Amino acid sequence: MEEIEKLIHQYTLWLKDKTTLKQVGENWVQITTPHLDRHNDCLQIYARKKDGGFTLTDDGYTIEDLLNSGCNLDTPKRQELLKMTISGFGIQTRKNALETYATRENFALKKHNLLQAMLAVNDLFFLAQPMISSLFYENVVEWLDTAEIRYTPKVKFTGKSGYDHMFDFVIPKSKVQPERILQTITRPSRDTAQALAFKWVDTKEVREPHSKAYAFLNDQEHAVAQGVIEALNNYDTIPVLWSERAGLRQELAA
Repeated sequence: MEEIEKLIHQYTLWLKDKTTLKQVGENWVQITTPHLDRHNDCLQIYARKKDGGFTLTDDGYTIEDLLNSGCNLDTPKRQELLKMTISGFGIQTRKNALETYATRENFALKKHNLLQAMLAVNDLFFLAQPMISSLFYENVVEWLDTAEIRYTPKVKFTGKSGYDHMFDFVIPKSKVQPERILQTITRPSRDTAQALAFKWVDTKEVREPHSKAYAFLNDQEHAVAQGVIEALNNYDTIPVLWSERAGLRQELAA
């Protein structure tokens, strides 16, 4: 407990130390965060006062970057996926901008949710051809269905910190297995592993005793670095290489 609390405290200090502010025009403040997009650029959001609270927006950066990279979001299926991705974080779109409204009391939570939505939408880049033939998430859904593993998709939990965290799948506990929480990682890296680890560390204490977390790691195109495996193991998250998923079927179906 003490070690985990210390790690969470260090993470909070790191966020504060690496976040910078800049006045943009008369009304907007640019917030640069240490979170990285797929270009390894720091995510930036913008805030301005409105009706006693604040409007928070990415100013259209996330979706326009996808469009400029050849990721077409015009099809009904992709529009539905985009809507599902951001609605879980309480985010709306306004002329391609991801946007939310925050009060003074929930500003930190809304800022967190907007950044998480930006990262999630950023992953939709892999819908662009010829980057991949199908979305990794959909591959996992198909496998779970074929393996007759019951699950609830896209479940949001509130962690000990008060922040909301979205997980891809939850398998309810049974007589022989505890609750199992599954997250897909399309591009396994130390950053994505640590992001999932923080979500799980913040969530596990408010879940049922003995709940387990699994990370499905996409190794279809590139081998997963050992550092990613170690980072997940260190935070009590079970790494599952997609190529080795068959060995987990019985445990998840039980």
